[in-house]
Amino acid sequence: MEAVDLIRIGSYVSVLGVMATWELLAPRRKLTASKLCRWGGNLTIVALNTVLARLLFMGSVVATAAMTQNHRWGLLNWVEGPVWIELALAVLALDFIIYWQHQVFHYVPILWRFHMMHHSDLDLDVTSGVRFHPVEIILSTGVKALSVLVLGMAPLAVVIFEVVLNSAALFNHRVKFQQRYQMRHRV
Repeated sequence: MEAVDLIRIGSYVSVLGVMATWELLAPRRKLTASKLCRWGGNLTIVALNTVLARLLFMGSVVATAAMTQNHRWGLLNWVEGPVWIELALAVLALDFIIYWQHQVFHYVPILWRFHMMHHSDLDLDVTSGVRFHPVEIILSTGVKALSVLVLGMAPLAVVIFEVVLNSAALFNHRVKFQQRYQMRHRV
């Protein structure tokens, strides 16, 4: 296993473990479905999506970034500047692109049908943050890969972005679960 995979998987499992432990130790309400069944189902979807994205996109978006860097493709490979500025620009650009992609999935009816899977989880929790329809994951991975190709992002920038994105999704869905419950029940 490559170092990149260890970093991504290690950070994902660590944040997931902390958030899941927090949920188990400080539940905010009675669930409508068994946590074991829900987490098992949601995490199985994550595994399926990971395999699909890896098979369809040459291993990962990081592999696309390595290819663009090796061939000096993309805008960021055509200008010289400090590495930290390139990394910051790449991470911000990916965040902006994925934000707008998310907005499009909310407003385009055919895309909403796929994205709705993420929002249809009855017991919003940490695993809801990674519960996506496989078609949405394929489209999202394609958007990221195309963005990396056009902009010429470094593999490190992609790894940083994906670690931050996944960690934020896991954290935010845990916190949103608490906030929504508190608002409904004035805890």
